[in-house]
Amino acid sequence: MANTPQAAKRIRRNTKRAAINGARKSRIRGFIKKVETACTEGDKKTAEEALRAAQPEIARGVARGVMHKNTAARKMSRLSKRIASL
Repeated sequence: MANTPQAAKRIRRNTKRAAINGARKSRIRGFIKKVETACTEGDKKTAEEALRAAQPEIARGVARGVMHKNTAARKMSRLSKRIASL
């Protein structure tokens, strides 16, 4: 239990931010999953469209501090490479 008003506020704020960040991470994972499923089905056009939709979401995750910059770059690179190999 928090001993000071500041600590209580910090607990409330951390709980809210964790929910927001969790939703944002889940959204990014959903966009990535769409690209991966299109790749496994072998549909290059759909995969490219899904990647174009996923890239800004991943970049937004980096800007909001949900994902590390290098992690985002690695994911985009690997997705691009998978699409190119189709």
